[in-house]
Amino acid sequence: MSISFCRSFFEEPESVDFNLCILRGSLYFCAMDDVFKTVVEEGTGCVREKMSKFVSFALHVETAEEAKTIVDVYRKKYADARHVCWAYVLGWERTDFRFSDDGEPSGTAGRPILGQIHAAGLTDVLVIVVRYFGGILLGTSGLIKAYKEAAAEAIANAKIIEKTVDDTLSIRFTYPLLNDVMRVLKQIEGVRWEQNFAEDCTMTIHVRKSQSDRLFGTLSQIYGVE
Repeated sequence: MSISFCRSFFEEPESVDFNLCILRGSLYFCAMDDVFKTVVEEGTGCVREKMSKFVSFALHVETAEEAKTIVDVYRKKYADARHVCWAYVLGWERTDFRFSDDGEPSGTAGRPILGQIHAAGLTDVLVIVVRYFGGILLGTSGLIKAYKEAAAEAIANAKIIEKTVDDTLSIRFTYPLLNDVMRVLKQIEGVRWEQNFAEDCTMTIHVRKSQSDRLFGTLSQIYGVE
């Protein structure tokens, strides 16, 4: 049996219990590494600390190039500000991230912003904090506190959803096997598919990454499915 895979992302309904899945009538706890949270509507915030103003934005991004473009736009938009600091996290594995202090003392701006993204469990997100200097130095601890609070406020005001990482499987089989295939698909929570009935039956199946190996194994036991 040969199955082609493609990774995709699917917004999960709020009613789904991510911790508990049902398969073949038995209960098991499924891995959470195929679920991630991201921003879908921008959130903003504003924090004032000793005459300085920190204006923050949490935005959805999907590539480093997109994040860089948005940062450049905000630099131009807030050209009168002293600093435009930022951090982003990309990818469902959350291993692609960068941050910038933009002239603030090292570790006082970008890293605290990044910390709030991680604390919220977000990915595919860019958080920008624009600082208007008020004339009073805040010191290391004061800067960290201000950037942290500004980032947290923007994230709290953003609309956040959970998505699943899905595998896409393509299969082909003859009509007599349709009932067997459908029986397998209906045993797996949240599986989706499109079908095309011509000379043979072909299906494109979308299943959570954590369940794709199990689905592959079960379908492979049906002789004639390829």
